[in-house]
Amino acid sequence: MAKKTTIKNTDLEIAPIVFGGNVFSWTLDEKRSFEILDEFFNHGFNFIDTADIYSWWITGEIGGSEAIIGKWMKARGNRDKVIIGTKVGSEAKERPHDISRKHILKSVDESLQRLQTDYIDLYYTHFDDDKTPVEETLATYDEIVKAGKVRYIAASNVSPERLTASFEASEKNGFPQYVALQPHYNLVERTKYETEYLSLVEKYNFSVFPYFSLAAGFLTGKYRSEADIKKSVRGEGAKRYLNEKGLGVLAALDEVSKKHGSNPATVSLAWLLAQPSITAPIVSATSHNQLKTLFEAPELKLDTHDLDLLDSASK
Repeated sequence: MAKKTTIKNTDLEIAPIVFGGNVFSWTLDEKRSFEILDEFFNHGFNFIDTADIYSWWITGEIGGSEAIIGKWMKARGNRDKVIIGTKVGSEAKERPHDISRKHILKSVDESLQRLQTDYIDLYYTHFDDDKTPVEETLATYDEIVKAGKVRYIAASNVSPERLTASFEASEKNGFPQYVALQPHYNLVERTKYETEYLSLVEKYNFSVFPYFSLAAGFLTGKYRSEADIKKSVRGEGAKRYLNEKGLGVLAALDEVSKKHGSNPATVSLAWLLAQPSITAPIVSATSHNQLKTLFEAPELKLDTHDLDLLDSASK
């Protein structure tokens, strides 16, 4: 069973891998979603990450992922044993990014309805609209926390400046504070997080849940040439890493994998877990084998030589 860790400044206990729910209603139908969720949960993992917009870009419908998770929790009767993170504010259909009071109040109720629950454990500002005053957004979060609809709040695609302003507004007005950050961070995408966000993570004591932990599948090692890109619906997302640096990272992953009898995806996740600021990577799986890769990551302890090798290849 996976060893639990606590999200900082909360009483939420989670296993150190977060399941990325963007695949529900996209590459997994309801039946397969239930099977994957059962296996994930039965291995002692309990944190599922989704968003109101998953996966409208394929189906044209808002909330398909949340609806599947809601049906699964209801069928299994396990809501109290699952930690749910969902998000508000992303653009979809004709609507732009929006973290106004009106939009949050409407969206939170719709998410609760789809998830068939009366509370959300971690509610994220998914994308900042860069125009709603941070005080308005946080006062609204204060309202829904006090109403018992949301337990804690977090941030994803919010600029360092607006994150700082949000913290100052929370402290000044007694509003809830963001407890976690969900940045884009992995072995081939390090610069932005390490240069712009890491100091804020340390200053505000955030828990950190990186998304695209496997760089759209590139860090699994299955995309090594242009021909490989066509193998999967997600291949296009990995295309930009087919360069000298990306292939250098894969070579380092191959070496570390061979040494541990592991695979590049597990090593990539173990590398994230070895970073002092990282709480748990977010990662999706659509098969038993891919899940096995996730389950093995917290068990794999990389030594100094492994970390140095990966560090120099990915810098």
